[in-house]
Amino acid sequence: MPATKRTLNELASLGEDIFNRQIRLALRPEDDGRFIAIDVESGDYEIDGADYAAITRLRARKPTADIWLMRAGHKAAYRIGVVR
Repeated sequence: MPATKRTLNELASLGEDIFNRQIRLALRPEDDGRFIAIDVESGDYEIDGADYAAITRLRARKPTADIWLMRAGHKAAYRIGVVR
């Protein structure tokens, strides 16, 4: 897997900016909870219920993509710990 050219903070900032500017409005209610893999250089993205599938499809089109992964309707892609 290619290494990122950016820091995690840069990836997060670019990914969230692209999400807010061009992806959020295109989401449908059924996309809630699905993973969104975003190429922070081109703005291309893939949406899937499985993180690996979204990333793999995006890498097939953009092999050198710098990818930020998000989850529609959630603050973070993953959750650690017990939720009560």
